[in-house]
Amino acid sequence: MPGAQFVMQRGPLMSVAPLPGILDIVPYKGGEAKVPGFEKPWKLSSNENPLGCSPRALQAYRAAADELAIYPDGEHAGLRTAIAHRYGLDANRIMCGSGSDEIFQLLGRAFLDQGDEVVQSAHGFLVYRLTAQQAGAVCISAPETNLTADVDALLGCVTTKTKIMFLANPNNPTGTYLPYSEIKRLHAGLPSHVLLVLDAAYSEYVQTNDYSSGLELAGQEGNVLMTRTFSKIHGLAAARVGWCYGPQLVIDALNRVRGPFNISAPGLAAAEAAILDQDFANKSIIFNAQWLAYLTQEIRLLGLEVTPSVGNFLLVRFPGENGKTSSAADNFLRERGLIVRAVKAYQLDDYLRISVGLEEPNRLLVAALKDFMAS
Repeated sequence: MPGAQFVMQRGPLMSVAPLPGILDIVPYKGGEAKVPGFEKPWKLSSNENPLGCSPRALQAYRAAADELAIYPDGEHAGLRTAIAHRYGLDANRIMCGSGSDEIFQLLGRAFLDQGDEVVQSAHGFLVYRLTAQQAGAVCISAPETNLTADVDALLGCVTTKTKIMFLANPNNPTGTYLPYSEIKRLHAGLPSHVLLVLDAAYSEYVQTNDYSSGLELAGQEGNVLMTRTFSKIHGLAAARVGWCYGPQLVIDALNRVRGPFNISAPGLAAAEAAILDQDFANKSIIFNAQWLAYLTQEIRLLGLEVTPSVGNFLLVRFPGENGKTSSAADNFLRERGLIVRAVKAYQLDDYLRISVGLEEPNRLLVAALKDFMAS
């Protein structure tokens, strides 16, 4: 009726609430970049490429800025074609995401449900656990041997509820790896209902003959997915681009749960140029091998334990006696303008993870650790 007034009836007082378990999630915290008293401290905390990125990638990124009003290619056709050309793959079995992190989250959305289980190694990348938690799944951690994933321990954690097994190879933050023979043994022992996700973010740095990123298995098997990133060897961490390769069914499922424009046009352009610039990648590999060896040798000479690494970072253990703790070392380095990564979130309380940097910070780091151990 005209002029009638309607009064909304209020029920019991309620507040908006997220799904169960969401507020139990501890958000991932990236490596710090600032230290009081230093305008530009040396950041050795995030495993970034100290050489930056390919000049061709930078040029492509800047050129793409001229068309910021235009939506990016939601099919990522140019980038997938470039990746396929670089590695001899089927472009239709490649999916691109906003870094590897988004791919992991999409896997959780497409394949995990309440009560499902995810298996990882004891010191696996933190985002694997977050992926499980976001889906209401349970994350099971298998014991490691000498800070290296143990195939038998991983297989021993598999149950009928297991849906995904995440394995970073090489692993972050330990820097250790499994040879391809062990990866094949791991896959052979998995039930067909378990998806083996091989996170090969640091694969380009590995210089051993017994290693494989997992492309072969991902191309041949129906339950193997390999993921890669442009954030490390290609130096495009700020652009947020990653990719994965695997069975058509898995790729189709991921494409159905991702956003339609999940990578920016500049990011796509930079990544496409980067994947085709092998000269820059080779330069980065040579540089990393030189300074990884230098840091390993010099830090060991100080009496500190260094886990053998095939990545672009080192895991260093501090004795904990006479004030020589990882926390004390972290603070000491910060006072010198050097930022490294504490890894207590990985239950590695006695350790610090140190990225390979340019020559100057690498030498400053060794000198600072020498002074710390002598103090």
